[in-house]
Amino acid sequence: MSEAVVFTTDGVDVPITSPDKVFFAERAETKLDLARYYEAVAGPLLNTIQGRPLLLERYPAGAGGKSWFQKRVPKSVPPWLKTTVVSTPNGTTSDALVAADLAHILWAVNLGCLGFHVWPYHADTPEVTDELRIDLDPSPGVEFAQLREAAGLTRDLLGELGIEAHLKTSGSRGLHVYVRLAPRWDGYQVRAGAVALARELERRHPGLITAKWWKEERGSRVFVDFNQNAPHKTVFGAWCVRPRAGAQVSTPIRWDELGTVEPDGLTIATVPALVAERGDPWAGMNERPQSLEPLLAWSRRDLDGGLMDAPWPPVYPKQPGEPPRVAPSRAKRP
Repeated sequence: MSEAVVFTTDGVDVPITSPDKVFFAERAETKLDLARYYEAVAGPLLNTIQGRPLLLERYPAGAGGKSWFQKRVPKSVPPWLKTTVVSTPNGTTSDALVAADLAHILWAVNLGCLGFHVWPYHADTPEVTDELRIDLDPSPGVEFAQLREAAGLTRDLLGELGIEAHLKTSGSRGLHVYVRLAPRWDGYQVRAGAVALARELERRHPGLITAKWWKEERGSRVFVDFNQNAPHKTVFGAWCVRPRAGAQVSTPIRWDELGTVEPDGLTIATVPALVAERGDPWAGMNERPQSLEPLLAWSRRDLDGGLMDAPWPPVYPKQPGEPPRVAPSRAKRP
């Protein structure tokens, strides 16, 4: 085994042990390559996730090996490590890692964490959700060209409401549209806004986009997964590396790059040079927080018009105004 490589950053030393262990088979990229990638993109990475709790996705043998999700940090941690208490929908609590700085990211990399699933609030203000995350999920049969179109239509609709949106690849098959919100709303309100947006997109583009929760109702359409905004939900973070053999990155892109982007080509080998060439597409987002009120007005309109809330995921307690949690094909007939 090769000797540890020590990164000195943020006033501490962070060792990367077994630096030559191959984590990504396609180009034989190593644990050290992954650490150097996060070092190279530390500026834009921390611009989006700094101060937020993280759910760790650990692959100590590399992408494709044994893996698990970890909310709780181990009992034995460096004294400088920052954690915060997070809770699950059923009320279970745990001490989660906080993305305080690059040292915290590298510490997790040394545990075999390839990428990070990020809470939509800051550790210091868990009562405030300041990100709306629009997950455009391809149903079976949906091509990437349809995702491109759906993302553009999502941006146009938000633009009608005066809401500035930002785009990233998911690192897998989808696209994510993000809105940085003013610190005024909680997770329940943000989810309500996401439901209203999904429903309006479906109304306007029913052949392309669906807000149907049950898979049997979606068809070959782009699903707007509003429940990614449910309280306590995490979403795979911007600039984070997926556990794939090619080390694909969930990469923020400019809107004018949507028509030509090839997500599988955005990897730890290519993204640092891209950042050096054209900077951070999400730069300044934090300085321009947006209002959720236009979407909440649509939510109130829908509820006043007789619509129920959309179904919640099964791990959540039954919510007021929610329809029965049963697929239409299994619902009891009168």
